[in-house]
Amino acid sequence: MAKIGILGAGTWGTALAKTLVSHNEVTLWSALPSEIESLDKYRVHPNLPGMAVPPELHLTTEIGCAITGMDIVVFAVASPYTRQTANAAAPYIKEDQIIVDVAKGLEQATHMTLTEVIADALGMPGLPLVALSGPTHAEEVALEMPTTIVAASADIRVAEYIQQTFSNEILRVYTNTDIKGVEICGAMKNIIALAAGISDGLGFGDNAKAALITRGMMEITRLGTAMGGRKETFTSLAGIGDLIVTCTSKHSRNNRTGVMIGQGVSPEDAVREIGMVVEGINALPAAMALSEKYGVELPICEMVHSVLSGEIPASSAVKLFMARDLKPEYV
Repeated sequence: MAKIGILGAGTWGTALAKTLVSHNEVTLWSALPSEIESLDKYRVHPNLPGMAVPPELHLTTEIGCAITGMDIVVFAVASPYTRQTANAAAPYIKEDQIIVDVAKGLEQATHMTLTEVIADALGMPGLPLVALSGPTHAEEVALEMPTTIVAASADIRVAEYIQQTFSNEILRVYTNTDIKGVEICGAMKNIIALAAGISDGLGFGDNAKAALITRGMMEITRLGTAMGGRKETFTSLAGIGDLIVTCTSKHSRNNRTGVMIGQGVSPEDAVREIGMVVEGINALPAAMALSEKYGVELPICEMVHSVLSGEIPASSAVKLFMARDLKPEYV
């Protein structure tokens, strides 16, 4: 049994806490007192219908209580809040603790992956870092539906420890040492899911969605391998697996946001309607900067960026994309 502190009581942090508490001692923290008060009083999460918060799950608004004495500290906060959460956690983190990030995104200002942001903010070289990623909608994990996930770390022993600790009747955990590739998959798939949603919103069918998923995976692979990721990572659970579920599921915030944009709703109003962070929108500026830095063409991402920035309407973006110069498939 491990002692685990989870920073962030959103849907994924809470669902993960519920899953892990059956075999571990788990403390869940939120920076929002109202969030913890509600979870404690009603033992339900407003965005996880059908899931009861277990009585043995510890809840706190004191970040030190979720870190001090823990074997594992999990960061489950959206990308815009990762650095400030790491800064708040820094005084309590010890070198013998393992840091696990379960959010998926890129920091806009630095273009860093989220474990890189955490490492930079904590300033502790050599601290064990893990990216936990894959096709894992919190709504299904909360209802104890079978789910697979990847624990990625540069140190295979650390990845294997997380694999053993997090695996249970609900979660099957695989290991991977390509943490860069896994995190690029997790961030970039959200942008492609926006494109798939826009396609649905415009009234297009399965042919278009299949093309976006397939060609989108090509874009993610090109960028990820240029940044040092291994090619096989992009055909894995963290790659094509996560892309498929994010582009097709009713639980996908990015896909649902894209649908509304395709129907003519402004990006701002769509995000407001979703009511939660839409990571694909946050990742777009960093993706465009990385595309230029590494000289990698990302036509789908570029089209999404053009639509969201108001340069062109979604219907025009599709026409422009279809009219691009013809080329071999593997280019």
